[in-house]
Amino acid sequence: MNTIFNLRFVQILLAGLFASLLIACSQEAIKFNNVDITGSKAFGKDFSLIDHHGKQRQLGDFKDKVVVMFFGYTQCPDVCPTTLTEMQGVMTLLGADADRVQVLFVSVDPDRDTQQLLSEYVPSFDSRFLGLRPASPADLEKVTKDFKVFYNKVPGKSPTSYTIDHTAGSYVFDTKGTLRLFLKHQQGAKPIAEDLAKLLK
Repeated sequence: MNTIFNLRFVQILLAGLFASLLIACSQEAIKFNNVDITGSKAFGKDFSLIDHHGKQRQLGDFKDKVVVMFFGYTQCPDVCPTTLTEMQGVMTLLGADADRVQVLFVSVDPDRDTQQLLSEYVPSFDSRFLGLRPASPADLEKVTKDFKVFYNKVPGKSPTSYTIDHTAGSYVFDTKGTLRLFLKHQQGAKPIAEDLAKLLK
């Protein structure tokens, strides 16, 4: 009787330990190369912008995809083309999984970044990339405020030759539409691809 009781006790103990291990594993945070902002309430959770095809877009349009969202402008001399080239490299590294990633380039210069210009510029890096623009100054103010994006117009030699200083990092949403990462600028494609691959699992 004692032998049966002891055996049953050991089985219960082992089952409890196994359950505890499963809980611990499920609660273990994923380690990313970039800044983990999961659960942060400081940043935007959605947006409403016009894509370079003229269609209104929200985050829900990209269900089941990892979304990388970057703010910039087409006449940017360095940060923007560098970021888009970097993301081009990320897509290459991801292989077939790249079809489950949506890169969004959000213009902070809608006065010059027309739908036509965005449709030529953004897909030139990768045909799957999508350019977005706010429909009004109020929409630009809202989306940049929601995502804590800094931008400032710097006058040039003529009224149309200005440049814009702006936030250089990118935001990443997981396949459930939850904001997860802030990507650091100019780190190379490999660490970004590694992080996106983890979110795609």
